[in-house]
Amino acid sequence: MSHDHTPTAMPSHFIRQIIEADLTSGKHQQIVTRFPPEPNGYLHVGHAKSICLNFGLAEDYQGKCNLRMDDTNPEKESDEYVQSIKESVRWLGFDWDGEVRYASDYFPALYDYAVELIRAGKAFVCDLTAEEMRAYRGSLTEPGKESPYRNRSVEENLDLFTRMKNGEFPDGSKTLRLKIDMSSGNVNLRDPVIYRIRRAHHHRTGDQWCIYPMYDYTHCISDALEGITHSICTLEFEDHRPLYDWVLDNITIPCHPRQYEFSRLELLYALTSKRKLNALVTEGKVTGWDDPRMPTIEGMRRRGYSPAGIRLFAQRIGVSKSENIIDMSVLEGAVRETLEGEAPRVMAVLDPIKVTLTNFTDGVTSSRSAPFHPHHPEFGERDVPISREIYIERDDFAEVPPPKWQRLTLGGEVRLRYSYVIKCDEVIKDDTGRVIELKCSIDHDTLGQNPVGRKVKGVIHWISAAHAVEAEVRLYDRLFTVPRPDAVRGEDGEYVDFMQFLNPASLKIITGYVESAVSSAAAETRYQFERIGYFITDRYDHQTGQKIVFNRTVGLKDTWAAQSA
Repeated sequence: MSHDHTPTAMPSHFIRQIIEADLTSGKHQQIVTRFPPEPNGYLHVGHAKSICLNFGLAEDYQGKCNLRMDDTNPEKESDEYVQSIKESVRWLGFDWDGEVRYASDYFPALYDYAVELIRAGKAFVCDLTAEEMRAYRGSLTEPGKESPYRNRSVEENLDLFTRMKNGEFPDGSKTLRLKIDMSSGNVNLRDPVIYRIRRAHHHRTGDQWCIYPMYDYTHCISDALEGITHSICTLEFEDHRPLYDWVLDNITIPCHPRQYEFSRLELLYALTSKRKLNALVTEGKVTGWDDPRMPTIEGMRRRGYSPAGIRLFAQRIGVSKSENIIDMSVLEGAVRETLEGEAPRVMAVLDPIKVTLTNFTDGVTSSRSAPFHPHHPEFGERDVPISREIYIERDDFAEVPPPKWQRLTLGGEVRLRYSYVIKCDEVIKDDTGRVIELKCSIDHDTLGQNPVGRKVKGVIHWISAAHAVEAEVRLYDRLFTVPRPDAVRGEDGEYVDFMQFLNPASLKIITGYVESAVSSAAAETRYQFERIGYFITDRYDHQTGQKIVFNRTVGLKDTWAAQSA
């Protein structure tokens, strides 16, 4: 039977090649992947790459992908994070096979496998403290020393492990360790700990357990119990793969998944460490995990990034074993590209100058309708009303225009988008010399047609003051001022606290004026503000018809490079 497993229009990479070879050879009839986050924080852009990879591969090859919470560290985990993870995966456009799985589902089985390892003489209870264990472990160049408790009898180990489970010993006083090789060149194989005593309330199992399994032990067995065919993780786990295989080779379990590693994403001007992101939250540097400046999936959603934009980003950055250091502009470019076709367009003025149209005449000066998108007639149209007073963007007027200026200046003409050509006749300033009003005249013969006998090249956006909707506009920018905020070293060679590089201009809140068409917009409605950028009504603070709140998603072009040059 021949197989054509290559999905169309999908860039190939080494994991796809492995999967296609496994399916073609008959090694696997169907692939099963998994996404196994720890519920100790909100997911970030690095997780988004992993979600797109694991769920995307299962989707492309008609397989299955499990969502499994790695909940073996109860002190840092909560149901809030579980719910956020589930919502983020679904928002990105994916769904998992069956029910959500939890490592805690397997606690009884994990315990039984530990007992099996003890009975086989391959695990022992150790009384060394964490500090002593580090001293015994050795280094990358020196072998470790065996624990003095390594040769306890099977019977003694079984008794001690049972008493550990029953809560007879203090936290941290004993561990269960595998008996592998203290002289191994791979420190992960130097008799690693697989259970520790920790009296902590678990978000699912409550106080049922006072011993908890370690990640390396739990993960491979969970994969095997779920019949995972391709266990895909990031490169920092490459040195852990021999331990993954050792555990599965030394217990009675019918399935032995294979682990494959790819390089983790490092996004410039952002952090992809949950610990450091948590510090930003707990120290009040941001408003929460879903602050639109955060590289979390919830933050990117609130910022206005679309699922399609994030999936396109994940596709573009690729999957490989080489370094994956990506500039923020790549993410913003993918988001911008997808929003171009998705977002209806309206006009907004964020830094207004009042313009009085001196020859505005009721019944003569007319309004027009305009499409919400030039290439999507199905989006419909809206009226663009005009009144005696309008607002234009301050940047669209210059008293002393630079060369090739095509916007408004004293004595110059410009077309109002979807409306008339106007001419600036007078400039009014306040006591400080700041321009506060322009008096302009309309050429009433130019609605929908070019002026006779002259060319007017400039077109600017504007808002009718009488019809404008006032909105709170949050102008978000990059959270950090340096590309790699957690990798900067001082003169002493030590890392500088990444908090030192927070961008003080990462949020500016202003009052803007938007077309009245947005007044009925629901939360999380995206728009392109013409000539300005892409914006979204805030997921939480926007109140339809009452309080209009927009977040800036991304500009129409990448302006950061020019600003930071």
